Amino acid sequence: MAHEIERKFLVDVDAWKPAGPGTLFRQGYLSSHKARVVRVRVEGSEAKLTIKGATEGITRVELEYPIPLADAELMLRTLCEQPLVEKTRHKEMHGGKLWEIDVFHGDNEGLVMAELELAAEDQEYETPSWVVREVSSDSRYYNSNLISAPYKTWR
Repeated sequence: MAHEIERKFLVDVDAWKPAGPGTLFRQGYLSSHKARVVRVRVEGSEAKLTIKGATEGITRVELEYPIPLADAELMLRTLCEQPLVEKTRHKEMHGGKLWEIDVFHGDNEGLVMAELELAAEDQEYETPSWVVREVSSDSRYYNSNLISAPYKTWR
């Protein structure tokens, strides 16, 4: 069974600058129920359907499948909860690990978050200097929750 073990962190935008243009992600949710999330994502010129189970600690079941881009676009327009989550993803290596830094757009403008996928919950990693704090257990930062409670409404 496929599992995702992921830590999330807020990024200090004064200390981190993107090395390149990144990749635009547009994603929507067919289901954003706490026990299961079904996501459609367009990632540049590729599309995926992802099913995620409930989070236990920082681990959850994750299944992901490539789908035709035209199908994903149709689902984003007609079937997904609105608004969509839009962000630009940047990838950087730090301490031998791949960090994915997401710069959010639209209703989540101003939110910059880094994600780190691990092989085990207790796996050690080196924290970059641009990390402010970990938010892995704060459900407000789940992408699926940024639809109903976007970052701009938190202030």
